[in-house]
Order: sequence, then C-alpha cells, then structure tokens
Amino acid sequence: MLALSRKKNEAIVINNNVEVTVLEVKGDQVKLGISAPKDIPVYRKEVYVQIQEANKDAMTADSVNALKGLL
Repeated sequence: MLALSRKKNEAIVINNNVEVTVLEVKGDQVKLGISAPKDIPVYRKEVYVQIQEANKDAMTADSVNALKGLL
C-alpha cells in the first residue's frame, strides 16, 4: 500500500485517468472528490463488498445447474 499525505485541494492521479482530490478535512473525516471516466465504476468499499457477496450468492450450485439446463 502506498501511503500519501495530501492537504485540502491537493490530488493524486491513478493510471493517468483517475484523479482523487481532498475536498475537505473536518476532525477525523476527509471528504474526497473522485474524477474518473464513466466506464470505470467507483464504489465505497462497504458497497463493493456487498456487491461481491451478492454476486457470490447468485452463483450457487442451483443457479449454475439451472443455467446449464437452459443451454
């Protein structure tokens, strides 16, 4: 993991097309702005984990067998 220090209105660039900017710092909270192309999804980690779990649950043996039956 790369750890960086940034101040308000400072940014980092990821992969030439994603920019993360520090918008505000209040106490122990930091507000970030993320600029990325529309084809790159950006999620809060807790939402991303929920999506991954839902996808994993959807791929149960029963659903795989049901799909095989359709083919």
